[in-house]
Amino acid sequence: MTDDEHILQRVRASTAKRILFLPHAIRAMARPTPIVSRSEVEAVVVRGDVIEDYPEDVRGHSCLMMAAPKGRVVHVVCSPKADYLAVITVYVPDPADWSPDSRQRKR
Repeated sequence: MTDDEHILQRVRASTAKRILFLPHAIRAMARPTPIVSRSEVEAVVVRGDVIEDYPEDVRGHSCLMMAAPKGRVVHVVCSPKADYLAVITVYVPDPADWSPDSRQRKR
């Protein structure tokens, strides 16, 4: 099993228990443009792909996931815990900062 598959398995297991939105994620989701819905975030963590892995994150092992649940790409940074999935931040990637498929940061 690759590292991405391992973290993805942990994310999915934590998601099945409970999703906890941290304050930063709630603020990011509520920005007027673009508002990101809870259902979009849930779709990303249930069906999305891991595009970056952060095993040394100070908040615990976390990752950046992406999917396009409503026809637009949404990125979610999350950290699987024993009893819940912590959603750290959520955003629609800026094309100026990301590759056309939103999977790689521009250098």
